[in-house]
Amino acid sequence: MKASLQTEIEKVVGKIIAVEVLGEQGCTSEVCKLETAQGSFLLKRSFEKRYRMWLAEEAKVLKKLMQEKGIPVPQYYGFIEESDSSSLIMSFENGMTLTAALTAAESIAEKKVLIKSFGEFLHKFHEQEPLRMLDEESDWLERQFGKAQSYVDNGETEGSQELLNHLKAHKPFSVKQTMIHGDCTTDNVFVQDGEVRLFIDVAGMTIGDLRYDISLAISDFIDSPELLDAFYDGYTRYRVSPEEIQYFDGGLYEFF
Repeated sequence: MKASLQTEIEKVVGKIIAVEVLGEQGCTSEVCKLETAQGSFLLKRSFEKRYRMWLAEEAKVLKKLMQEKGIPVPQYYGFIEESDSSSLIMSFENGMTLTAALTAAESIAEKKVLIKSFGEFLHKFHEQEPLRMLDEESDWLERQFGKAQSYVDNGETEGSQELLNHLKAHKPFSVKQTMIHGDCTTDNVFVQDGEVRLFIDVAGMTIGDLRYDISLAISDFIDSPELLDAFYDGYTRYRVSPEEIQYFDGGLYEFF
């Protein structure tokens, strides 16, 4: 860590006593645990332009949610931009991702309990009254198309122009908009004391189409009827069809 960055971070969290590198988060960021005189914090850093933009969006969302106790996310502490990187400082949360918890589970019964809690957690989130502070006052799907087009034009996605054209021409019927996480995979929810209790990676949290959240949420166990039923035992608001899963997870998500 550069001395200049450390100085800026210490203005926020106090003198750094120890730094523990926790590894990369996907391919977008590197993550460190900071031990300071004031406690433990998480430092998330991105270096490529696209990922720095995502990190800035995450910082913006967390900052907006500082006064909203009903949305379980890490606490925002600060955002620092330098010429070669962007850094987000937030609370360090004990626990593990649902992906890690499912890998560690020793039985199908244990996995079902975890996945049902995921369904209950997401159901409760979608049932909440949408926060106007997260409303961008434009159609969510059209915004996603705009971002996808930019990524295609700049060669920053595996999604193709042909796929994007197909998605635009075959939009699904409209549903009531809710708050959505926007990247609701098992990697992006945190398990604490045996239950899913926290959202992480909230750059895409906004008001949008709940089918996107659901489709991504079930993608890792879509081929296991037992685990899928456990999810829907907890999530009872809406059950996505195979066609909707293909549109949102198999189609739109290819661009992100």
